[in-house]
Amino acid sequence: MTEFDKRLNEYYDELKWLYFSLYGEDHAALDYFCDVLRRSYKERSAGLRKWDRKRTADPDWYKDNKRFGMLMYVDCFAENLKGVRKHLPYIKETGINYLHLMPILKSPEGRSDGGYAVSDFRSVKPRLGTMEDLTALAEECHKEGISICLDFVMNHTSEDHEWAVKARHGDAEAQSRYFFYDDWSIPNEYEKNVPQVFPTTAPGNFTWCEEAGKVVMTTFYPYQWDLNYRNPVVFNDMTENMLYLCNRGVDIVRLDATPYIWKTLGTNCRNLPEVHTLVRMMHIAAEIVCPGTLLLGEVVMEPREVVPYFGSVEKPECHMLYNVTTMASIWHTVATKDVRLLADQLGKVFALPKEYIFLNYLRCHDDIGWGLDYGFLKSFGIEEVSHKKYLNDYFRGYIYGSESRGELYNDDPGLGDARLCGTTASLCGIEAAEYERDRSKLERGIALDIMLHAFLLTLSGIPVLYSGDEIGQLNDYTYHEDHLKSSDSRYLHRGSFSWEDAKKRSSDSTREGRIFKAIRQLQSLRAEHEVFDSTALIRLIDVWNNSVLSVCRDHNGEKLVSFFNFSPEAQTVHTAETEEYMNMLTGEKGEKLEDVTLPPYGFAWFIHN
Repeated sequence: MTEFDKRLNEYYDELKWLYFSLYGEDHAALDYFCDVLRRSYKERSAGLRKWDRKRTADPDWYKDNKRFGMLMYVDCFAENLKGVRKHLPYIKETGINYLHLMPILKSPEGRSDGGYAVSDFRSVKPRLGTMEDLTALAEECHKEGISICLDFVMNHTSEDHEWAVKARHGDAEAQSRYFFYDDWSIPNEYEKNVPQVFPTTAPGNFTWCEEAGKVVMTTFYPYQWDLNYRNPVVFNDMTENMLYLCNRGVDIVRLDATPYIWKTLGTNCRNLPEVHTLVRMMHIAAEIVCPGTLLLGEVVMEPREVVPYFGSVEKPECHMLYNVTTMASIWHTVATKDVRLLADQLGKVFALPKEYIFLNYLRCHDDIGWGLDYGFLKSFGIEEVSHKKYLNDYFRGYIYGSESRGELYNDDPGLGDARLCGTTASLCGIEAAEYERDRSKLERGIALDIMLHAFLLTLSGIPVLYSGDEIGQLNDYTYHEDHLKSSDSRYLHRGSFSWEDAKKRSSDSTREGRIFKAIRQLQSLRAEHEVFDSTALIRLIDVWNNSVLSVCRDHNGEKLVSFFNFSPEAQTVHTAETEEYMNMLTGEKGEKLEDVTLPPYGFAWFIHN
């Protein structure tokens, strides 16, 4: 029996049950799906099969303390895929072994939402290169122990995709791959329960298609047509597209807009049970064809809605999920100088099974949405709309004492629900300090930036940098001058990587050098000590100071106690720890932790063996 047949036999009964639960006893469709798996396996190179066997021999390889990620736009970082390959030495120097390339698949210029309206899942944007370039980059990365992550947009295609083009021209089979309606009666019924994703820039969930003379579902933007996963042909073909990318060397598939992919009239079309069936089947498909592959779910929801996307330990769905709420809570804490919300949120995360792996980040390509626990905040007299306004004002520098510089995204004055954009460094006050040539402000900004990264690396899971954060890159306001970008403030933090600034990373007297060296030291220490392994016990320590957070980790005889001061003033905290510790940053031994003084925006890592 072949390797493929063994894997298929292992999962076939479950796969059949799941498939028929969605599509009825459609044996022809299931047989075709199995043919997709067999064909994809045959197309997988010998090198990638060897990579699979190495990964399956250590299935928890991504859960250790050595993973360190970076996400980037290819064109911003190095113009094209060949440029990224050329700059791999820099990526290695940064300590990166997990590289997320933001959307690179073919999509229409100006109608793609940053590449998330894919017109061809098997072609790279011509200006970025070719599939051969992607394969070559992946091969080179694998030699260096670097995994490649790529976005796979599940929920929709571009209106320029070949299926959509046929649908516009009246092809009934192509129209069955989307949600087409002859009039507005059914769409209007959907609208009664389905929230709007972008109520100000793209109101409604449906668009009139003049060419077809019908209404089509467009949850995100009018040029992004929602796929109908009630049609097994859609699931079969989209899974084959995903496996095609895996066979180009993609190790981690980021499933975009996962909660939206199943639609049922009378519901909000979010997080429906069928979504989990689809993701579980995609997980099985990867296990059969390319078991070295991981699925990363893009689930921007409240914690209780995020966790189910892990599936169960016995029947997993996504291998990893984004720690969205922690990210938002971190910035809330920066603005309020009060750690209580962050501590409450972390307590919930720390209580989850150790098998659940989160990607932790300070900034990403997207905005910061204030999806906080307002039920918890209400106990402190905080009201949601006014608090969101305070946070947005703070991070735009509109509040006295704030040195942050950001911009609003998708502002809705009626709902008071604007989100926020900006790079880590600019939100930490570094941009304002350098503009004002204020040395004391610059010291505070750099200290805050480094402290936040130290906190990021203290958490279990995989820490991920946004390209440029390793040198403290600032906001790029030139997007205002580009008519294709000026309406989307997220381009504020999507500026081109400054290679001139990167040259300064070796100097201790520069902002770039100080941040680069600090992050590199922290990452190296994290990789050296198993106490940072995701299986470690992790808990909070009460230090009786609402401006300071203390996190304790225990693993195999090592104990880490860390402190993070979110105040611009020095703080002294007290603990009940009686052992002697070593300061990991200075190497100084014999440290007692009964009383610990932290400088403004300071932090400390202490370890006990």
